[in-house]
Amino acid sequence: MTESKILTREQAVAQADAWRADGQAIVFTNGCFDIVHLGHIDYLEKARNLGQRMILGLNTDASVSRIKGPLRPVVNEYARARLMAALEFVDAVTLFDEPTPLELIEAVRPDILVKGNDYSISTIVGADFVLGNGGRVETVALVPGYSTTSLIARIKESF
Repeated sequence: MTESKILTREQAVAQADAWRADGQAIVFTNGCFDIVHLGHIDYLEKARNLGQRMILGLNTDASVSRIKGPLRPVVNEYARARLMAALEFVDAVTLFDEPTPLELIEAVRPDILVKGNDYSISTIVGADFVLGNGGRVETVALVPGYSTTSLIARIKESF
């Protein structure tokens, strides 16, 4: 079941088109989601509640390493994709390797683009595209004190 929610970019676009034709609002968000924690779960659940379907753009391992450094990700892309797909409020997961998710956002054409409130609308990649196509860009409150980076730091301190 979870593997069936992991889609190629082409499959994600086709699925988004089908949901859109059925009148469902499509939410898009993206991230690395390395070492899943409460902050991720809360964020994704809040994002999904803004529409009827959610597509999650997941950074590939190579992309995570370019962003976070050579020791990341801790969890490989296949495992991260399966974990994300197992969440009931994630309808589809698709990987992207580009420096930003802009190409994926332009392909999927979401109705609602979501990021955490550590971003402002003006700094969210793809916001101009989504707004220009009549969509919405939203930020959702993050749970304080939860981040993969801080979790890794706490683990290192315990040794």
